[in-house]
Amino acid sequence: RVHLCKAKYLFNSDLKPAFPEHPSMQEDLTRSPSYTVTCEDYVHVVEFSPFSSGSPASLLAYAENQCVVVGTCLFQEEDMDVDGVQFSVLRAFHYDLRIDALAWSPESRLDRIPTIRFCTAAADRKLRLLTSDLQDRDEVKVMEGHTNYINHLVFEPTEGKQIASVSDDHTCRLWDLDGNETTLLRLGSPGLSVCWHPQEVFKLMVAEKKGTIRFYDLVTQQAILSLDCGHTGPLMSADWCLANTIKVGAVVGNDWLIWDITHSSYPQEKRPAHKDKARLFRWSIANENLFATTGYPGKISSQVFMHHLGHPQPVMIGSSSIGSGLSWHRTLPLCVAGGDRKLCFWMTEM
Repeated sequence: RVHLCKAKYLFNSDLKPAFPEHPSMQEDLTRSPSYTVTCEDYVHVVEFSPFSSGSPASLLAYAENQCVVVGTCLFQEEDMDVDGVQFSVLRAFHYDLRIDALAWSPESRLDRIPTIRFCTAAADRKLRLLTSDLQDRDEVKVMEGHTNYINHLVFEPTEGKQIASVSDDHTCRLWDLDGNETTLLRLGSPGLSVCWHPQEVFKLMVAEKKGTIRFYDLVTQQAILSLDCGHTGPLMSADWCLANTIKVGAVVGNDWLIWDITHSSYPQEKRPAHKDKARLFRWSIANENLFATTGYPGKISSQVFMHHLGHPQPVMIGSSSIGSGLSWHRTLPLCVAGGDRKLCFWMTEM
């Protein structure tokens, strides 16, 4: 299946704050998605690969109720012959249960011998590492050890030989590609986010629900630095800025927080974001000053706010029916969120 979606490209070139001082005006400034792609079911998880695929298109995976669909995305900003977005499905992988989180391996490539590798976390508290040649060779390794819900996982980004996962069981665990648990880090509260340093393979960031973010040296398995939210609300999501690793961001309660780890263990910036608790925080890969946050899915819609560090208010507000997941394109200032039978893409012009 190939979906060719015609969509209007939205510019925000003057970068006036799109989030007004008066909340009643907010609906007037909510942007429809720049592009949409139709899916067959509700989308729980969506992830762009943060790594080059070896082709002009980007790899993207999304999880429906019992299926992970892997495809390629090409946008008109990348290819003048594309009208809006061209999404091509490569394969659908069927699972017996719902997927709650997904991470891409840097070894996923479409040039030379095509190889797809990603890891999923599911409601049965197990990780599944899937490797496919997109033809007839699919291999799945099951990793067992977590005793509660797995919230987030990530591949080591330089070679992809290790996976880290965090869970409500108050642990961060590292795994090799054979499915063996190699390291166990005990946490003081549920682990919500885990991020690997883009070049230094022995540095790992783990964010805990109680509001502590720690950086670990994986050689000594000791924390080398910690950040504090200084906040009463629960931390729900944190991210390490891969374009500038002195920056860390998180959503805690209704607020977003930004740290400069060279200055202080307390946040340099803190601003209210979502009225009903924030859910996810993700830095742009293409622009170190751009990040997005989502609110908790409401009865009808969930909001996606795109923020720029130079602006006190969001520079764009998107709204998605129900809404879950949040991921940035590798080279464009474009993010995607899952919705009810669709993927919603928002482009901002920085």
